[in-house]
Amino acid sequence: MTTYQYTAPHPGLGTPEELLTVPQVMARLQIGRSAVYDLLRTRQLASITLGRARRIPTRALTDFIRTRLDQEAA
Repeated sequence: MTTYQYTAPHPGLGTPEELLTVPQVMARLQIGRSAVYDLLRTRQLASITLGRARRIPTRALTDFIRTRLDQEAA
């Protein structure tokens, strides 16, 4: 499986971030493809498009999980 590195184009934006493919997110969350695309479509999970490919920054996945944990705890 290939992972991609995103390099911040502006100096103040921080360190490079790993970009995940949809199958990698599927594996990490243990959910199906359509469920991942539903999260992307409803903007619960942020992504970028590179040509025809969707990539999800690891920070977006971490933020999504943290938000869901906070909602479950409330």
